[in-house]
Amino acid sequence: MKLRIASAFLATLLTVPSAWAGFITFESAGNSPAAITAKRDAFRSALGGGAVAGANGSFGGLRREINWDGVPDTVADPNLLPGNFFHVNSPRGVVFSTPGTGFLVSANAGLATPTLFGFPNDFQAFSAQRLFTAVNSNITDVTFFVPGTMTAATTSAFAAIFVDVEVANLTKIEFFDRNDALIFTRDVMVAGNQGLSFVGGVADAGEMISRVRLTSGLNTVVSNGLLGNPNDDVVVMDDFLYAEPMQSVPEPSSIALFSLGLAGCIARLRRRRHSP
Repeated sequence: MKLRIASAFLATLLTVPSAWAGFITFESAGNSPAAITAKRDAFRSALGGGAVAGANGSFGGLRREINWDGVPDTVADPNLLPGNFFHVNSPRGVVFSTPGTGFLVSANAGLATPTLFGFPNDFQAFSAQRLFTAVNSNITDVTFFVPGTMTAATTSAFAAIFVDVEVANLTKIEFFDRNDALIFTRDVMVAGNQGLSFVGGVADAGEMISRVRLTSGLNTVVSNGLLGNPNDDVVVMDDFLYAEPMQSVPEPSSIALFSLGLAGCIARLRRRRHSP
């Protein structure tokens, strides 16, 4: 009887979905950089590393930042930014991918290509003056590597600044673990036309993030001055901030550990049953 109860309990446990991990959320929104700077700074403080960047956006080996402003004109609008630019050219431990056709970083003033993807009445920059977007998609996926290597990595925190979030529940950030299970999601706060929204999460119980998915509005940027349609909310991005990517070390899952313990209990029950 005890053996049957233990086996049934294990079967039930294996069918129960795992709870989402706990994260400390940092978020704010407003119509100017000043409206979100305090929350950005609080996120920085939570990760550590100070306020002065070293090479490749490194803050003391504790966090990395990307503000797009050092991207050369040769890989800025109208040219596509390679998805591995911040893994190869400027090794910060991230690779971008999208179901769309690539990525754009907006042009600087004084060039032939209009700034802000050709939409000066919709966008503004948090850190002057470049912005970032996927092309022909509202999805950007971020995966992590140990900076300067091909070694897969995870991070414990990630944040991003979104520009022009006007409609609720269309723009969000999602974290996935090494098994590609969703462990955190948050809708981005509405900031209005040309507004800035900051959102980030910091793991508070050792959770490790293998992939981040950023969903930016419902519309898409096709090219400078051209959207996927004239109606839906279009959202782009500015700064990314994240904890230093560290080598991903496999750990036994809680289910696996429980199963080993339960197997030991079952073995003891069997020995007692057959003992004289």
